[in-house]
Amino acid sequence: MADVMVAPKHVRLAIVGSGPAGLTAAIYASRATLAPLVISGVPAGGQLMLTTDVENYPGFPEGIQGPDLVVKMREQAARFGTTFLDSNVQRVDFTRHPFVLDTGLSGTLTADAVIVATGANARWLDLPNEQRLRGHGVSACATCDGFFFKGKDVVTVGGGDSAMEEATFLTKFASSVTVVHRSGMLRASKIMQDRAQKNPKISFRLGTVVEDVLGADSVTGVAVKHLPSGKRETIPAQGLFLAIGHDPATEAFRGALALDDKGYLQTTDITRTSVDGVFAAGDVYDHRYRQAVSAAGLGCMAALDAEKWLAEHPSGTSRPSGRH
Repeated sequence: MADVMVAPKHVRLAIVGSGPAGLTAAIYASRATLAPLVISGVPAGGQLMLTTDVENYPGFPEGIQGPDLVVKMREQAARFGTTFLDSNVQRVDFTRHPFVLDTGLSGTLTADAVIVATGANARWLDLPNEQRLRGHGVSACATCDGFFFKGKDVVTVGGGDSAMEEATFLTKFASSVTVVHRSGMLRASKIMQDRAQKNPKISFRLGTVVEDVLGADSVTGVAVKHLPSGKRETIPAQGLFLAIGHDPATEAFRGALALDDKGYLQTTDITRTSVDGVFAAGDVYDHRYRQAVSAAGLGCMAALDAEKWLAEHPSGTSRPSGRH
């Protein structure tokens, strides 16, 4: 792979993030001879690096491991001239052109255009065995992993619309779905609550918290505590799905790009951010679909938009960047 140990002084296109959005953007940009630099982030690869079987990505009829898919994407991008810097962007200055990106110990570089593809991270409960069993029955994406739980009993955590939507989706595969929510009332909209409550496969444990997920090599049960009574018990289950939200990885861009009230990048015309010449791709602004394939599609769009923008703003002649 074409990795770099020291950040170059200047690049035409910097891509921040190395999940499917960032790597697809790199493939398209490098084929357009833009010689992009991917600032991978540490750890690199996004959430696919923590995903076991990926069976819904086109072109892999037998499925593929998440890390293997990332490696293939990265090798494909490198083949066409992408270079990689395994570092994190800590600070940016988008008030002047070329744009400035500070990668800490790896140095500061400038770029004529930037694609932000830093993704979003699922919220976890910090249970004793949660990360150990991640990918072995613990998941934060029902649409990604629900297929693997045919005929099994699962527990979902959360009380909002997303939790009701995921619980309902899981009933397509699971024998039973138990919704655990720490409050005595669900936060979901009335229509979503009604839909879940009318589903015979779904039951509810309200006023209840998950204390741990159990199992040696795979999930066998979920330990819960009923808050009003203090009663502890184990719910037999082969899966635990968390639906308590995501946090976009936009810390380095606060104050530099417009964010919505949940911290996601705001865009216009699909990929354009509030700064001319800075584009967004993937889950860093798409909080609806959250799929590898949709992130890849958005990476393609961002690269094509960046290519067009760079053609209209040759290096050294671009006007100063500003908010729209």
